[in-house]
Amino acid sequence: MSTRQNRLLAALRPITIAASAAAIAFSATSQAYANPHILVDVQSGRVLEHDEAFRKWYPASLTKLMTIYTVFDAIRSGQISVDTPIAMSKRAAAQPPAKMYFKPGQKLTLDSAIKILIVKSANDIAVAVAEAVGGTQEAFVLRMNAEAVKLGMTDSHFINPNGLPGKGQYTTARDLAILSVALRRDFPQYAGYFSLEGITTGTKNVPAINMLIGRFAGADGMKTGFICASGFNQISSATRNGRTLVSVVLGTDSLAARADNSADLLQKGFTAQFPGTDTLGSLKPYGEGQDQVTDITAEICSAKGAKIRSETRDEVGRMKIHSPYIQEMDHEPAFSYAGLIPGQNEPQPDKLATADTIANVPIPMPRPTSF
Repeated sequence: MSTRQNRLLAALRPITIAASAAAIAFSATSQAYANPHILVDVQSGRVLEHDEAFRKWYPASLTKLMTIYTVFDAIRSGQISVDTPIAMSKRAAAQPPAKMYFKPGQKLTLDSAIKILIVKSANDIAVAVAEAVGGTQEAFVLRMNAEAVKLGMTDSHFINPNGLPGKGQYTTARDLAILSVALRRDFPQYAGYFSLEGITTGTKNVPAINMLIGRFAGADGMKTGFICASGFNQISSATRNGRTLVSVVLGTDSLAARADNSADLLQKGFTAQFPGTDTLGSLKPYGEGQDQVTDITAEICSAKGAKIRSETRDEVGRMKIHSPYIQEMDHEPAFSYAGLIPGQNEPQPDKLATADTIANVPIPMPRPTSF
């Protein structure tokens, strides 16, 4: 393993904080989110907790869950299979980072592509998959929006398969919960994709960006996302004693905060009593922000935002995780193969490095990447 890979793995290992009274107090106060969030029981669809659940938000790379749902539906219909070769087009290869830097004409299987979408959140792979399934990116996006309508995602619209920012791309915490629950219910055979600890191209190992995988009891998914306009977002799932919960946390100010908030919210779901009886289907629209998409660029991609992010890392770049429910990973990540079909040249290892998107978020103005 290279020095750069070791640095990246170290950066992704949180600093554990003992579950002292102070740590637990911090965890409790972190439940007072100022950003949209929702917690749902997958089996019943019951909404356990929510705030600002109908505020329109930029989905960033959480969009890729809609892409994946559309792909799973295409597999179910027999149009495509996990073994189908996915070819990189010029348009796909030209997408901005995060990306795999595969060259036009190179191919990988759909199985590898799905793994890359979840673990690496590669924008180039999202477009290649969209073209393979839809014929064109535009046709695939029409299918994404049609699937969203079928699922009851009444406040969502997508303009691309990767989540890069643009006018007309929006969602809500409630809609993302509907999508996440549908992925778990409709395609249980593919649940393993969302709990991968990492992928390998054969020459490069990429750990999962989701800090709960392998560190939070029962964690088994699902996806993270970031752009300046939406902040740091995370959809998480966990299963304990046969019960699965999904949490959606939007608009946090750092990688560490989205992990802390997600872990605390899921832990609360497994241990607390909730008086409400609303389900995802019965929850009525409420609150501000339903008529326009919230943009928090000024808070996130600014000197203030950069200072906040710098305070969430220690002197060697490791994230400071405050939630007592996130533990150190007690083993090296298990890396699942997700690379080109053998016999093709791999991209240059330095170009595949994920330091820009994980270890060092550009400050103060991150480029328009989503992860």
